[in-house]
Amino acid sequence: MAKKLTVRYDKIGDILYIDTCTPYADQDSEELGDEIIARLNQISSAVENLEILFFSKRWDTLNLLELPINAVLQLAS
Repeated sequence: MAKKLTVRYDKIGDILYIDTCTPYADQDSEELGDEIIARLNQISSAVENLEILFFSKRWDTLNLLELPINAVLQLAS
C-alpha cells in the first residue's frame, strides 16, 4: 500500500525528517552513510523514516539533496 510522505524540519536539532509513518520504538535503525539514518520496519526491513542530520549545513553548501535510496513517487489518491 502506498504511503504519503511527511517532511518536517527540527531547527534546533538541525535534522530533516522524511516519514511514511510516525516513528515507533520497535523500528530498527541503520546508518546509510553521510549522516543519514534509516528507520526500518522490523519485519519487512522497509524504510519507513529517514533522518538527515546537519541538514542546514548540507543544504547551505550544496543546495542539493541526494538520498541513498530508491523511490517510486505517485500521486496519493
